[in-house]
Amino acid sequence: MCETYAGVPTLPGRANVAGIARSAALRARYSGAVSDYQVLEIGGLDEWREHYGGFRPASSRDGRRVVDHELAMQYIGLTSNAYEPGEEAGYWHTHAKIEELYVFLQGSGQMGLDDDIVDVGPGTAVRVGQGVWRTWRCVPDSPEELRWLCIRAGGYALPEFPDDGERDDDRPSPW
Repeated sequence: MCETYAGVPTLPGRANVAGIARSAALRARYSGAVSDYQVLEIGGLDEWREHYGGFRPASSRDGRRVVDHELAMQYIGLTSNAYEPGEEAGYWHTHAKIEELYVFLQGSGQMGLDDDIVDVGPGTAVRVGQGVWRTWRCVPDSPEELRWLCIRAGGYALPEFPDDGERDDDRPSPW
C-alpha cells in the first residue's frame, strides 16, 4: 500500500523519507509545482541480499527486489538482485514483448542464453532480446555475492537520440 509524506508517494520500509521530503521541498521552491518523480533508497550493494521479493509469491526469494512494484514506473522495469556463491535461478524464462538488460556490479557468475553460457562479472552488460531463453547463477567459487540490476523495457523502440526532450541552458543548477 502506498503512503505519502509531504504529499509525495512513498512506501513503508526502505523509502528514504528525509530525502523524499527534501526533494519535494526543493521541487516546490524551484519549480512552483511537484514534478513527476519518486525517490526510493534501495540500499548499498551489501544490503541487497536482505530483501525478500519477486513477481509472485511462488517465485519470491531472498536477494530479489522488484523496484518497479515500489515506484510508479510505466515503461521500464527494474530488479536488484544478489545471489550467494553456488546459488542459481533454478528456472529458464523468455519474454515475447520485452527485452532485458542485465548489468553486473559485483561477484562472478554465468548466464545461460539459449545454448550458450556467458561468464559475467563487474562491468558486464548483457542485452537479451525477445524469444531468447535465459537463466543465471553465481558460480560456486565466486569470492562474493553476484549482484546485478535487470532493466526491462518494451512496447516502443527507443530513438537513437531522445527526441522528446527539451534543454534549458538558462536554468540554474540547484547546488
